[in-house]
Amino acid sequence: MPTPPAPGLPPADDVRRLRPAMRALLLAFSALTALAVVALFVLATATDRFFAWTIQPPLTAALLGAGYAAGCVLVVLSLRDPVWAHSRLAVLTILAFTLLTLAATVLHLDRFHLQAEFAALTWLARAAAWFWLGVYVVVPLAMVGALVVQERAPGRDPAPGHPVPVPLRAALGVESALLLAVGATLWVAPSTAASLWPWPLTPLTARVVAAWLVAFGVATALAAVGGDLARLRTSAIAYAVFGLLVLVSLARFPDTVDWSGAPAWVLLGTVLAIVATGAAGWRLAPVPDVDHRADHRADHRTAHRTGDRR
Repeated sequence: MPTPPAPGLPPADDVRRLRPAMRALLLAFSALTALAVVALFVLATATDRFFAWTIQPPLTAALLGAGYAAGCVLVVLSLRDPVWAHSRLAVLTILAFTLLTLAATVLHLDRFHLQAEFAALTWLARAAAWFWLGVYVVVPLAMVGALVVQERAPGRDPAPGHPVPVPLRAALGVESALLLAVGATLWVAPSTAASLWPWPLTPLTARVVAAWLVAFGVATALAAVGGDLARLRTSAIAYAVFGLLVLVSLARFPDTVDWSGAPAWVLLGTVLAIVATGAAGWRLAPVPDVDHRADHRADHRTAHRTGDRR
């Protein structure tokens, strides 16, 4: 007899799964984000030699690297879970970031190492700039196309069965409002970094930092409004990783931060809240029963073949 589906899941053959185009895109993005983590988080003090543009102070590079590490976690975990509903939020987060970063790149193309004034830099730094430009032109367009194909794929989403607790929903709502407000302000008016941010940001770095803030703000807003814990697990893990790595970055470059002003303490409090809510969502969310679904599909095929022989 076929194994019944797990609670909250429709029959296995009815579940909308990751399409090959989306899977290929996520696989490519996992490799790209891993490279960015090395260039920005690990080699934060050497962006003039190994990255697309020179980032000062190094704390900013480490912060961006923390965002890419979270993005890498998002896509790797999404690839491990075949159910599309469990990856939708992660993909929308990445799409928001890539679109805003593409716009920031176009607006500040003069700061990238592909310009003639940076000809004295290493070939790797100049190649990184061209590589960055190519990635942020191709990936957003490819992601929009893959998203359309994915949403039109046959099947349906599992019925929500694990509502987000009200306290966690409220905390995510507050964090979302703060992330979106600061992120949108920094992106639209980078000069506000002088009063909103606890260390100096250039217009380009302000907008790329803002892209991560807005992306996570969108994710937390969607989680707070209509989230289901089963669909938030991947994003919750990445959210906690982001917060933890930002804390590591602050500990690594403590002298960069102006601890005498309110922005530093607001940032620290927000990061601690991110770690707490991400860990809570991770802890509360059910683990995807991938093996169960695979067994169910195998049982279904076996039963079908037995019926044919009869």
